[in-house]
Amino acid sequence: MTAISNRYDFVYLFDVKDGNPNGDPDAGNLPRLDPETGKGLVTDVALKRKIRNYVAMAKGEAPGFDIYMQERAVLNRAHLRAYEAKGLKSEAKKLPKDQDEARSLTRWMCDNFFDIRTFGAVMSTEVNAGQVRGPVQLTFARSHDPIVPLEITITRSSVTNEKDALLNDRTMGRKHIVPYGLYRAHGFISGRLANDARKGTGFSEDDLALLWESLKQMFEHDRAAARGMMTARGLIVFKHDSDLGNASADSLFKRVTLARSGERAGAPREFEDYVVTVDDANLPDGVTVQQLI
Repeated sequence: MTAISNRYDFVYLFDVKDGNPNGDPDAGNLPRLDPETGKGLVTDVALKRKIRNYVAMAKGEAPGFDIYMQERAVLNRAHLRAYEAKGLKSEAKKLPKDQDEARSLTRWMCDNFFDIRTFGAVMSTEVNAGQVRGPVQLTFARSHDPIVPLEITITRSSVTNEKDALLNDRTMGRKHIVPYGLYRAHGFISGRLANDARKGTGFSEDDLALLWESLKQMFEHDRAAARGMMTARGLIVFKHDSDLGNASADSLFKRVTLARSGERAGAPREFEDYVVTVDDANLPDGVTVQQLI
């Protein structure tokens, strides 16, 4: 597969209705928020997890699309696979002294694991397979307006054992939701970190298409009672003619604006309460824009 030769910057919009998009374990699993502004947050780690899950489901056992960061994974086992595939002996905390052999291990990991090829990984653990910077990075997602987390009381109609049945015990619980929030994240894709002859991960055009597909579809396959209704609402991609880029990401992101539609008073409760505008006039030379959602 041919590594990408362009830089991309993108704006990703998604919303949540009556759900918890990303609970904070340090706050009793309340939806994450910025305490100074009241705006909701979703971490880049949470977004990457959903991308990984979608790729694992969509590609299954297809060669080259294993997922390195899996739940309960033992990472050193994946490193050992690389040593075995290359016919090398693994020594604790040491890469082979031969630089070509060391690079071959990291290359094998990139070739076989989609998320390493995409996001990079630090693999310098007890079984050292090196480290690599990934060409794709995401920011935290932040809601456009402040959110108001609600704590909803729920009850369990069933009991666990006979003793609880005699007591007629019905457990009370809590569920944390956001009535509505429209979130915005930014993404960056470096062609140079994909195609560099020595350090590039080999992130390809096919991988790029799979990433776009994941961002479009991942919420459709991540349903849970806690997450309510989550939907991808916008994917605006700025493509540069070169792998180093033709304009700053910040200047391009400012061309995508969100505003209240003004058609309905009160707190926003639907995506239709917003207007998304993309300024595609007088783009910098070497930059094009495409709305994939």
